[in-house]
Amino acid sequence: MRRPALLTALLLLLAGCSSSPPDDGRGAAGPWQPRPGTAWQWQLSGRLDTTVDVPVYDIDGFDHTASTVAALHDDGRKVVCYVSTGAWEDFRPDAAEFPESVLGEGNGWDGERWLDIRATDVLEPLMAERLDMCRDKGFDAVEPDNMDGYENETGFPLTADDQLRYNRLIAKLAHDRGMAVGLKNDLDQIPELVDDFDFAVNEQCAQHGECAANKPFTDADKAVFHVEYELPTDRFCAESRELRLSSMLKKYELGAWREAC
Repeated sequence: MRRPALLTALLLLLAGCSSSPPDDGRGAAGPWQPRPGTAWQWQLSGRLDTTVDVPVYDIDGFDHTASTVAALHDDGRKVVCYVSTGAWEDFRPDAAEFPESVLGEGNGWDGERWLDIRATDVLEPLMAERLDMCRDKGFDAVEPDNMDGYENETGFPLTADDQLRYNRLIAKLAHDRGMAVGLKNDLDQIPELVDDFDFAVNEQCAQHGECAANKPFTDADKAVFHVEYELPTDRFCAESRELRLSSMLKKYELGAWREAC
C-alpha cells in the first residue's frame, strides 16, 4: 500500500534524526575524548614540524596562531593547547597580571614559579582568559601543566583537597568552552579525577615504575599520552603496549624529534 507523501516524508525525517553519527571520539553531549593508544606529537619548542603523521598534536597555546591550528585541522589532526595553569612563567604576555602574593617557589624551570592554587579569586579569571585564547584559536583540547603542586615545595601549604578543587576548576573552565582537557601527571589523584578529565598526559611513569597508575584512564577508554626522556624505547614500549598507553621517547626541550613505540 502506498503511504501518503506527507507520512512518508515524516518517517524519513524521523529515521534521519535517530541515526547514529560516526564515532569520532566525541561523546553524545561532551567534548572530544581520544581513545587509548592514539598516536600523538608533543612539540613545545622550535619551528613546528607539521609533517609527523599522527592524529593528535599538542603544541604551545601562546606560541601558535589560529591559522596554524586551522592548518592542522585541515590535515585531519586534533590539536591540544598547552598552557601552564599551576605555575607562573615570566615570559608570558600576561605575566604582569599575576600579583606577587600568588607566586611561590621556583618549579625547577628558568623563569617559572609555583602558584598558590588556593587563591582561586585571583587565578580563575586569569586562567579563564588563557582558555578563552585556546578556544578562540580553535584548539580541540587543553593540556594544563603543573597540576600537582601539592606534592612539591611550592612555598604554600597546599593540600590534596586544594589540588582536587583547583584541578576540577580547570577542567570545568575547559569544558565550559567546549574543549576537552587532560590531567597532567598527578598520578595519586587519578582515581578521584578520572571522571573530570577526558585524557591524561604523563611524563616518565616508566622511569619511576608508575605507569600502571594510569589504568583508570585506559579502563575508562580514555587515552594516556605518555613520554619518557631518559629510558630507551626498548625499556618501556612493551609495558606501554600492554597498558595501551600512547608512548614515545622525547628530549627534554620537547622539540620536533620523537621516537614512538
